[in-house]
Amino acid sequence: MRHLGTGWSRFVERHPVPVFTLPSVVAVALLMAFPVGYTLYMSVHSWYASSVTSPHFIGLENFRRAFVEDDRFRNALWLTVYFTALATALQLVLGVSLALVLNRPFRGKGLVRSIFLLPMVATPVAIALVWMMMYNPTLGVMNYLVGLVGLGPYRWVSNAAIVVPALAVVDTWEWTPLITLITLAGLATLPIEPYESALIDGASVTQMFWRITLPLLRPTIIVALLFRAIDCLKTFDIIYVMTQGGPGFASETLNVYTFQVGLFYFHIGYASSLLVILFALVLGVSLLLIKVRRAAW
Repeated sequence: MRHLGTGWSRFVERHPVPVFTLPSVVAVALLMAFPVGYTLYMSVHSWYASSVTSPHFIGLENFRRAFVEDDRFRNALWLTVYFTALATALQLVLGVSLALVLNRPFRGKGLVRSIFLLPMVATPVAIALVWMMMYNPTLGVMNYLVGLVGLGPYRWVSNAAIVVPALAVVDTWEWTPLITLITLAGLATLPIEPYESALIDGASVTQMFWRITLPLLRPTIIVALLFRAIDCLKTFDIIYVMTQGGPGFASETLNVYTFQVGLFYFHIGYASSLLVILFALVLGVSLLLIKVRRAAW
């Protein structure tokens, strides 16, 4: 027994990281394994939560139905991609621009940074309620602001043509500070020597940005893009609170549609297949961006 204890102590001393992290890894794996495994199991079965019968195995019929027969699913899939692309692009451009501004020294820099972080502190539901008041067609401030330049008034979240961009603006307002923080961290690690050489050669600020700053920041920007793209694909709370997927199905993303199918129509089997498709979409985007990031290095 003493020899066994000594051998275990030596093993722990030689491999401390796997030994001490193994319990956490096992616990997380078990917590993930059951919901993921059960979702995969239900995705190949037909079962309603209101049914008294057991789930009926139907193979890939749920997936065939989604892609071949369900127009509402295809619309939700398109709106998910559209919302994600628009919101991520807006956040990336604004976040990087704000980071470049905040990276310069000026009075009150710390206070300004703190103010920019405030949207991230609020809960998405509270943000959605505030923006619903701002988007109000008669009393909201947004129609007043666009009216100053001769536009509007608009029915922001009840107009099918502009409801998705309106929701993307809300998500952008909340999460642009995250892009700014990540970019600021990247700017802090940039070497100063390339800029000194560029100044000696007479390069302008614009030339230094396009030829030095942006290429060096590319891996950092891709990391920020990865975080936000994944999160935008999973956005539910803001959309559901503000529109419930309306008007009609004009803002019904895949998350909202899955929620409707599972908790309103009680079709757990079909809802599980939609979750599997969403998971595959998120995983595919993640792997693609990780590959792009490695290429950027």
